[in-house]
Amino acid sequence: MQLSVVNGVFGGMTLDESLKYLADRGVHQLELGVGGYPGTVHADAKVLIHDEVARKTLMDTFKKYDSTISAIAVHGNCVHPNKTIAAKFEEDFEAACVLAGQIGIKRLVTFSGCPGGDPKSQQPNWVTCAWPPEYQDILEYQWKKVLIPYWKKAVKFAAANGVEKIALEMHPGFCVYNPETLLKLRAAVGPMIGANVDPSHLIWQGMDIVDVIYYLGDAIYYFHAKDTEMNMSNVRKNGVLDTKHYSDIAHRSWVFRTMGYGTDNWRKILSALKVVGYDDSISIEHEDGLMTAMEGLDKAIEYLQGIIIKGGKAEMWWA
Repeated sequence: MQLSVVNGVFGGMTLDESLKYLADRGVHQLELGVGGYPGTVHADAKVLIHDEVARKTLMDTFKKYDSTISAIAVHGNCVHPNKTIAAKFEEDFEAACVLAGQIGIKRLVTFSGCPGGDPKSQQPNWVTCAWPPEYQDILEYQWKKVLIPYWKKAVKFAAANGVEKIALEMHPGFCVYNPETLLKLRAAVGPMIGANVDPSHLIWQGMDIVDVIYYLGDAIYYFHAKDTEMNMSNVRKNGVLDTKHYSDIAHRSWVFRTMGYGTDNWRKILSALKVVGYDDSISIEHEDGLMTAMEGLDKAIEYLQGIIIKGGKAEMWWA
């Protein structure tokens, strides 16, 4: 396993400064956002695919610090019911695929997306309950008419550009938000679709992350290291579905935290990843409203460096 960091935390730094900051702390991977929700602060796929010199400069900067790109991030909603918005996200996704092929990156990280409730909708419609019965009609439309057809097309485009794995972040608000929906789309589309396991979005839904890891097994293609703290007093009063702004920390049922400030189960989580065969990037995503970006990042790096499993499986000399 190797530590990586989602590059968004370095929005105020150049790529060179960001990689040096990480290298000074013993981290030599970066998850690189190139469009969509992650933005283009360090790399814009739509520009880079047309500029060989800029691509070389990008890769030379990584080489300078003996660093690599753990994944290309291009989170978006390519099935947004507003066709203009969907087209922008799809343009970013396809540019990311082309860039990945040009620079030899085999893994993309993104969202599944969420369509509207019918062909006339202009806003996404995330269904969270089984009744009234029209919600079943919405799900039928979203999955059969929009989501599965889109991803069947998208994986073909990605594969044609050398991408081997598309790691979908299971995120509420999108059709793929838990292991069951991830595996449903994977079964319909094929094994290029896998999971980006981000515990922060699963903990507050009530999932046990170790159980999630064993359930997904070899469908795990990537891992985000981000924690969540539950305010059980607020949960007992209002439940876990929470639309209050993330800054309203005192009144929310849950908030994102830096590593080790939410769950104390991270040793078991990392061990479970190892058991199921995931021995790859552990990408820190810092979104903690109680500390600065750099303080939170430094705490996460220090915490994970003490518990990450760096070597291969042991020879059982005792057995």
